[in-house]
Amino acid sequence: MRPLEFLIPLTLAIYLLLPLFTGRGNPRSISFLPVLALALTGVHLLVERYRWQMIPLYALTGVIMLAAIPGFFQPATGEFKRLSWSGIGLLGTSFLLAASAALPVLLPVPSIHDAGGAHQVGTQTWLLTDDTRRELYSGRDEPRKFMIQLWYPADPQPGDQQAPWMNNATINGSAISKYLGLPEFFLDHLALSKTPAWQDAPLKPSADGYPIIVFSHGWNGFATQNTGQAVKLASRGYVVVAIQHTYGAVVTAFPDGEVAYNNPSALPSGAPDEEYDKAAHLLADQWAGDISFTLEVLGNMVMDVRGSFWGAFDFNRIGVYGHSTGGGAAIQFCGTDPRCKAVLAMDPFMTPVSEQVLESGVSQPAFFLFSQRWIDDVDSKNNLLFNRFYSHLDQTTRVIGIQGTTHYDFTDLPMLSPVAPQLGLKGPLNGKRVTEIVDSYLISFFELNLKNQPADLFDGPSKYHEVINLH
Repeated sequence: MRPLEFLIPLTLAIYLLLPLFTGRGNPRSISFLPVLALALTGVHLLVERYRWQMIPLYALTGVIMLAAIPGFFQPATGEFKRLSWSGIGLLGTSFLLAASAALPVLLPVPSIHDAGGAHQVGTQTWLLTDDTRRELYSGRDEPRKFMIQLWYPADPQPGDQQAPWMNNATINGSAISKYLGLPEFFLDHLALSKTPAWQDAPLKPSADGYPIIVFSHGWNGFATQNTGQAVKLASRGYVVVAIQHTYGAVVTAFPDGEVAYNNPSALPSGAPDEEYDKAAHLLADQWAGDISFTLEVLGNMVMDVRGSFWGAFDFNRIGVYGHSTGGGAAIQFCGTDPRCKAVLAMDPFMTPVSEQVLESGVSQPAFFLFSQRWIDDVDSKNNLLFNRFYSHLDQTTRVIGIQGTTHYDFTDLPMLSPVAPQLGLKGPLNGKRVTEIVDSYLISFFELNLKNQPADLFDGPSKYHEVINLH
């Protein structure tokens, strides 16, 4: 809960419970606590802003305020009988208060904590249009267009605003809610979530240029689903570029107001294997093309001496990583494009990977993380394809699994709620612990392979007892 969201029920709890604990009526100073709670609610609405999870608390604050009015003029400071209708009323109202406060606790405004590195972080969102490729999934003859978001070492200026976790949060939150089988309004409060990054802050100059890390999300995912990882990497001196793969993402909102929802026919569920595999390969080529074009655009920008990103990128140090289908796209891109110098995939979906890459592997340093849910499905098509792919890799390639995790543990989604396991968004392993493990491997891998920084995390048994070596 945010500070005022905590103070409102705390103030009301003192007013309701004090007579039950002391056995005496509230003095005049305590009788005015509902007024304070109502005032805190007003400040909350102005500063922290309204969210639907607080509606029961708003209503209860008003009811208690009205019921408390007589006490303003004639406080009942004498003996208070706990076993009375008044005592039962206070106790019942206290239970209602606890239930009302539970909703914003169980569905908090997500929070991404400090980035942790030496640099402050800036972020920008861009629309890219690739006139050399046609859009495959819109049903119209038009060029491929998609959104990207950058996080980078920044030099924020006075007046710069803290960046939201998610742009167009109303549109995105509604689409994510529907995908999870929840009411459309369920995630409206995502619009209130901020990150430790500054919107459109100026780039912090670098004499040598920053290494680039490209992130590719999964099917029905979105570019900012791994923002926590992006800001941590950017704070350590990387430019991180997350791609919103149009029609593969859960939804894409363009600057002109156009909205493109996920096109299920791009990965036709229930289709015969041959048809599905052909569609998956086409999708991976399109997503790998998004990665390639993004790097071309960045390359043009880095050469523009008039631009704010002139000299900002080191194209000799490019890493690519992805989750699920984005993990497959990362493998496909790095298996065919030598600009990639290191590849990392989390629960990579292998069906989209081409026969060429399955048979040749990748030549770059590679690292793979799997959730327990995917590991346990031993004979799945995905595991069989990965094992085939792995057989062609350098034997120094590491593959680990994390016990107590599921597919979405590699993203920011578990931070949506303490009941994320019940929503199917994470496994039983504590969310902070999962984040610590994943971030540690992610950062160490790119530090080792893009900056030549030693990383003993990859030597010998893991220091995390939840981690198992799979190969």
